[in-house]
Amino acid sequence: MNATEFRKRGKEAVDAIADYYENLDSMPPMSEVKPGYLYGLMPHEAPEDPESFDGIQKDIKDNIMPGITHWQSGNFFGWYPANSSFPAILGDMYSAMFNVVGFNWICSPAATELETVVMDWVGKLLGLDKRFRAIKDDCTEGSGGGIIQGSASEAHVSAMIAGREMMLAHLHALGMNDEEVDGVWHKFVAYFSDQTHSSGQKATNIIGCRSRSVPSDDNFRLTKKALLAAIEQDRHAGLIPFFVCGTFGTTNTAAIDDIPGIAEVAAANHMWFHVDAAYAGAALSCPEFRPLAHGIERADSFNFNPHKWMLTNFDCSALWVADSKHLVNALSIHRAYLPRVKGATSFAKDYRDWQIPLGRRFRALKLWFVMRMYGASGIRAHIRKHVVSAKWLEEQLLADGRFEIVAPVEFSLVVFRIKPGALSDNSGADGEVANRANADLVKLINTDNRVFLVGTKVKGKDVLRAAIGSAHGNQENVELLFKVVTELTTTIISGRY
Repeated sequence: MNATEFRKRGKEAVDAIADYYENLDSMPPMSEVKPGYLYGLMPHEAPEDPESFDGIQKDIKDNIMPGITHWQSGNFFGWYPANSSFPAILGDMYSAMFNVVGFNWICSPAATELETVVMDWVGKLLGLDKRFRAIKDDCTEGSGGGIIQGSASEAHVSAMIAGREMMLAHLHALGMNDEEVDGVWHKFVAYFSDQTHSSGQKATNIIGCRSRSVPSDDNFRLTKKALLAAIEQDRHAGLIPFFVCGTFGTTNTAAIDDIPGIAEVAAANHMWFHVDAAYAGAALSCPEFRPLAHGIERADSFNFNPHKWMLTNFDCSALWVADSKHLVNALSIHRAYLPRVKGATSFAKDYRDWQIPLGRRFRALKLWFVMRMYGASGIRAHIRKHVVSAKWLEEQLLADGRFEIVAPVEFSLVVFRIKPGALSDNSGADGEVANRANADLVKLINTDNRVFLVGTKVKGKDVLRAAIGSAHGNQENVELLFKVVTELTTTIISGRY
């Protein structure tokens, strides 16, 4: 394919993409294929000779499209949103054009410097403390800064590695030698709540430390009291607490942990304090949500995913550290073929030392496009629109009388269930009956396939999660969701399913 052919086929591909987005709501949101469907449709060896673009386009329509769950549909309410937008797609196109492998400044200075600039932009948009900025107000280098990672899971691992490095430095400062420190490393413990995302557990598996799951309270929060009790118990057993994760918007219920309390405990115990705000962090672009995040200014690291609720295509996970020293010390490896820039380094960061992989894509471009083409006002309007729709859905469910809201609706997630009393004349219908009915309602909704959502289990209760947030959805989609839920709830209660 030469440039002339690419120009022609590129326009066709853009038309196909635009057509797809224009017709999203006419398609069932969930794929209905069975496992292995594609293997039977594809040749079992790569083609020997070149094939036509037209043939590939036909295969996308006939074979690939049926196996796609349409995350961008306004009728997709599963998990959390995975926003895409046309500005971000354009940014990704330019990134593919340059195709740089930006592991250090020399690889492509613009790739490194744009990331530094854009991450400071986003940090200011969210109201993050100045500690997290790469560049101070006087244009000198700060001790912190941001990096775009592939996912919150990668960010969690990176933060935990930095926390381990900080604790090792602390033990050395207490007078322990290398041999003594090596002898206690296996005693390091990281703390989470039972509502923390699974990436926390995975991070401990990767770096080889111990993990402690702390029970959340009745509001699904990790509290200072519970964390202190766990730490005291582990210290009594000779273990060494070194890391704690507080969540701003948990996966199950969008609960907000006791961030100020956790910060106090972490500081008193020389622990690294990481805040996982993968979903709800985008809401901090709106000043009215910032009081909910009181205490994050004391965190050592903060992460949220613009690819969830801030209009930026996957993958784009923003991680800030207040002091990059421990992260860089842990991950920096020098080789003669990886030259560094000498002298002033405010804008010449080697981001390879801030992440697990060496190579990295030019992700900052798509975030830059979003920030410029939406502006802060457009991003805030996007967030607020979904919060209003979530509040509307909460009100409608309560007014119906058959549902209960399981967790406070702070953002755009509504967690609800059929009340046990709605299932029987006897309001004391047992928990298993209610759980079975709510689990069946999830199945019925997704089999119907006008809308898609997922269920979960919290504190032993089966519940439904409606995660509103599609960049391409509107209030009419939420109204359809409510219509489907109420219709099929009637079916469940009447026993006609």
